[in-house]
Amino acid sequence: MEGITMAITLSSGVRSNLLNLQNTADLKNITQTRLSTGKKVNSALDNPSNFFTASSLSSRASDLSNLLDGMANGIQTIQAANNGLSSITTTLQSMQSTLNQARQDKSFQTQSYEIDATAIGTATVKNLNLSGGSIGPAGGAGVDIALNTTGAGSAATAAVRTGAGATANVDLSGGGDSVAFTLNGTAISINAAKLNTAGGAAGVGSLANFATAINTELTAASNTSVTASVSGGQIVFTSAATGAAANVTVSGYAATTSGATATGISNGTNNGAAAVAPGAVKTVDQLVTAINGTTALTGKVVASNDNGKLRIQNLSTQDLTTKGAGGGKVDGVVGSTSTVAGNSVRTSLSKQFNDLRDQLTKFGDDASFNGVNLLRGDNLKLNLNETGTSFINVQTKDKTGNATSVDNTFLKVDSTVAADLDSDSTIDGKLDVIKDALSSIRSVSSSLGSQLSSVQNRKDFTKQMINTLQVGSDNLTLADTNEEGANLLALNTRQSLQTTSLSFASQADQAVLQFLR
Repeated sequence: MEGITMAITLSSGVRSNLLNLQNTADLKNITQTRLSTGKKVNSALDNPSNFFTASSLSSRASDLSNLLDGMANGIQTIQAANNGLSSITTTLQSMQSTLNQARQDKSFQTQSYEIDATAIGTATVKNLNLSGGSIGPAGGAGVDIALNTTGAGSAATAAVRTGAGATANVDLSGGGDSVAFTLNGTAISINAAKLNTAGGAAGVGSLANFATAINTELTAASNTSVTASVSGGQIVFTSAATGAAANVTVSGYAATTSGATATGISNGTNNGAAAVAPGAVKTVDQLVTAINGTTALTGKVVASNDNGKLRIQNLSTQDLTTKGAGGGKVDGVVGSTSTVAGNSVRTSLSKQFNDLRDQLTKFGDDASFNGVNLLRGDNLKLNLNETGTSFINVQTKDKTGNATSVDNTFLKVDSTVAADLDSDSTIDGKLDVIKDALSSIRSVSSSLGSQLSSVQNRKDFTKQMINTLQVGSDNLTLADTNEEGANLLALNTRQSLQTTSLSFASQADQAVLQFLR
């Protein structure tokens, strides 16, 4: 009848077999899904607890994995700084080698001059003037070395001590009158008897008699270093020797005389005069001694005798100017000049030193990675966990642990001029600076190495944590493919059997069909 839906009626056996077949198909679909995804928990419907726990673990693992990129960049940034430090170290070692080479070089220039005695003469004072080099600016006052002496000269003189205020006679007639003093170490004591023996009478004698009495005392003491005489109405003591070493010394003078008489003798010392040589031109050896003995030229100029010529060696990188010497001769003429060249090797090494120094700053400027340059004092902050509560600040630090940039100011390496390499002692000072700079670089490298180790350790730890979290998540969700494969095989067999069983159950309905036929 039209409009009436006819219900299909299944026998209980067919319906039972059909239901089992449908259940098997559902189990087979679940098993195939697990095999295709590799997971036994694919949604919260499969196992809510495992699904959300695994999701949390995987999320943290993902967050930590994102941090690895930052750590890797941090490691490369530190490595870039280390590359810069290595290059700076190599450059400092090259600078050290340059200074050592300069110190070992002794190719200082020399110039030899004949002594033109005729041109120098003795009429007027002539000088050899040295300026420039290490002495001072060329054309400056410089240092003068006398080339000659002038004058007629004079002989050495004896020491003479002349009295003052003596009377014509000496009166020792009173009882106890005497004159006593020490003359050049000999005790002199004159009384009336001694004065009478010397030609006086009744204790009264002339100054000549008094001088005779003194000489008698000196003879008795074997003192021949001085004699007494009378000149200009005064007692005069004269030394036997001449020259600056000769002397006459009177000490301890005491006198008691009668009347208004006086000897005019007083305490004191007089010396002789040395001989003055007549004017002469100095020899090469005398000039060598004069130049090398002048403090203002010590370590700056060295003089020597070059087979009868005066050799001047310029211990500087700058030219030395000589005035009073020219054309290979020392003549003392103001207009005569010559030049002793400076040390060109040390000058070249000075330029080489500065070129290397300029590279120090450039290495520091170029040691950046991804916009961060630790050698310029930049601070690199690296987060070490997903919440940002654990982090490390990477910076270059000095020996005291303070943050610093690495440049010429930090290294305290100054540029040099050629004159700085004139003296070995100055070069030694610069070598000490380079040594300290290398020590500072090693300290910075050690600090960066320690921080690199910390970042690397944290990176390794983070990788291990990621692995641990992933394994924990997988343990909660991954399927056992062997087990699921066995299940699928069993379900296929079951499905085949259920299909056969369904076929058997439908045979009863087919028997009715045979009956109708």
